[in-house]
Amino acid sequence: MIRKVEIERFSLVSRKGFDAVVAALNAGIGHPDMAEFGKSTHEARSFAELKSAVEKGLSEAGLMLFMQLDHGAVVRKETGRNTPRIIRLVIGNPLIITEMAKHVPDAGSYAPVTVLVDERADGVHLSYDRMASLLAPYENSDALEVARNLDMKVEDLLTRAAA
Repeated sequence: MIRKVEIERFSLVSRKGFDAVVAALNAGIGHPDMAEFGKSTHEARSFAELKSAVEKGLSEAGLMLFMQLDHGAVVRKETGRNTPRIIRLVIGNPLIITEMAKHVPDAGSYAPVTVLVDERADGVHLSYDRMASLLAPYENSDALEVARNLDMKVEDLLTRAAA
């Protein structure tokens, strides 16, 4: 089966420098030691222990960094230039992902989410594909409510980082 999904992309342009925007994003998300995080969540014997292990890695905003990819590095190596600067942050919260997946298992295909930060002539662009738009075709109100709350968290993070 093929399902058509219409995606809503939230985008901002910041006048702040690339490094300042990335630093602001990083300040707003948790940075757990992923090896320790994986071990502690795997060894959890109950949901309470799992929840505690997850919460240790979250920021005040309730988000954590899973991975950061430097897409611009490959292009810079190829061209020998200092540009472009493009990074992809894979962020989220396993507890939020679980809540969506309870209702729509396919939510696991979309979470954790991606934030793209790239430097262009007109400023630093921050982009995010809204989870609610990705889950809309499944028509599950419970999953959509969780997705909308996640969208608000991520969009608030991006707005603060861009300001």
